[in-house]
Amino acid sequence: MKLAPAKVELQKRADGSVLLRSPQKLGPYARCVTEWLVQWSERAPERIFLAERNPAGGWRKVTYREAYGAVRRIGQALLDRGLNAERPVAILSDNSVNHALLSLGAMHVGIPAVPVSPAYSLMSKDFGKLKMIFELVRPGLVFAEPADKFAAALAAVGATLTPLEKLLEANPGSTLEREHAKVNPDTVAKILFTSGSTGIPKGVINTQRMLCANQQQLAQAWPFVEDKPPVVVDWLPWNHTFGGNHNFNMVLRNGGTLYVDNGKPVPGLVETTVRNLKEVAPTMYFNVPRGYDLLLPFLEKDADARRNFFKQLDVLFYAAAALPLNLWQRIKKLAADEKAHGLAMLSAWGSTETSPLATSVHFIMERPGVIGLPVPGCELKLVPSAGKLEVRVRGTNVTPGYYKRPDLTAACFDDEGFYRIGDAVKFADPQDPAKGIVFDGRVAEDFKVTTGTWVNVGAVRVKLIAAADPLIQDAVITGQDRDEVGALVFLSPAAKELDTKQLRSRLSGALKKLAQEGGSSTHPVRLLAMTEPPSIDANEITDKGYMNQRAVLERRAALVEKLYSADSEVITA
Repeated sequence: MKLAPAKVELQKRADGSVLLRSPQKLGPYARCVTEWLVQWSERAPERIFLAERNPAGGWRKVTYREAYGAVRRIGQALLDRGLNAERPVAILSDNSVNHALLSLGAMHVGIPAVPVSPAYSLMSKDFGKLKMIFELVRPGLVFAEPADKFAAALAAVGATLTPLEKLLEANPGSTLEREHAKVNPDTVAKILFTSGSTGIPKGVINTQRMLCANQQQLAQAWPFVEDKPPVVVDWLPWNHTFGGNHNFNMVLRNGGTLYVDNGKPVPGLVETTVRNLKEVAPTMYFNVPRGYDLLLPFLEKDADARRNFFKQLDVLFYAAAALPLNLWQRIKKLAADEKAHGLAMLSAWGSTETSPLATSVHFIMERPGVIGLPVPGCELKLVPSAGKLEVRVRGTNVTPGYYKRPDLTAACFDDEGFYRIGDAVKFADPQDPAKGIVFDGRVAEDFKVTTGTWVNVGAVRVKLIAAADPLIQDAVITGQDRDEVGALVFLSPAAKELDTKQLRSRLSGALKKLAQEGGSSTHPVRLLAMTEPPSIDANEITDKGYMNQRAVLERRAALVEKLYSADSEVITA
């Protein structure tokens, strides 16, 4: 497997900051995303581009030629309806072939696509985030399917749906060709709303330059993607940059095939993912740690699913959160059992504002946690902050700012034009920077206990989940201005199989184990299990599963007080 050499240029500066950049120069990249579609419709017209389950349980498949034809008709229909850069397309529903075609049709003629988290329409009770988004972007057309599921949300924002079938009736003409020719690297391709892990969602401008350059950056870090068309089975939502930019665009740029997985990393839906993986053997597989946590028990028990999953698999990738060591070890064991000795376990790091790829692991990892090295054309600045290294990003792949929010745009860049992402990193090996950097938590989440010692929330959370495996789904770390570190925990489905006494004993045992491994600031000494799941309306969790530590602590302040009391529900070591 071809990977870029593990090399990095490091520059130490007088102010204590450090610059990191790839020694590779960024190569040429496409003018716009749909140039890839045009290319593959000519070079491999009958190759399957997109596939999804049909009502009969089979696969609806769309070739590159069919997709390009549909995209041209949709683009013409949108222009006929007066849509433009100021009147974008809002897409409210989950990933689907129709979702993809509409998004590409809009981008083909310079109309921004605005994929909105379905949770804002289907899980929210007050539709507050959806209303905010509609007030900001004022879409010229709204799409969702099935329509009946979105009736209440549409009524809340006063919108009506346009079926894709209506758009496909248009006949492409000279207007389409003229508007497509106007699309340039600065054209807004998408407006992606951040998942709100640090606050109310903001509309991140994604230009054609960002998306096209980012795929060139990916290909230079992972040259193997150009060796054979990738086959991907993916659930990751397209309203997020991981699924919608990194994965979708990687498949399209490299002439691959994307099977839309309507499963989700939750009990009752992960089974759909397993069924799809038993039928389709991916060459690359992408997921978040929570997804692997739920998928692995099925692969461990089902020999057919495991065999098909690993049969063609070249790359297994995780991102969005740290992968606990126990999951890493279980994956490695399954791969060894299936003799998938050439499997590369890779990762990367970035955000909606960075397209998302800012760093990439393009070398063999010895342990989870490493997030790689800067990709070509992207610089990192490491700034000392409260005992950590705050990381900032500058490059072709970085957003010009937030949609209609110049105040937020001004605040998110420093005086050298580096984007303040809010994360901290450290070197995997301080003596050898080429071994990559490691995610070191979010700067805003860390706190001090009364001894004055900093608590690394990200590291403490991962250690607790691993020590109690598989009982804790997620944890919120507490202890700011207190004597002890504690945790509010959300239990996993596995915890329900134990009675109260067994559960308390297991969790107490995990706390005792952690107490033997390090100092008091590196582990919790008390925890409290929460019964109410995290609320998306209260901004406690994103639909991708990222926990907003600050929002949970603020909303559940009474439980934090209870955690530090002598209440009988509190579990201690």
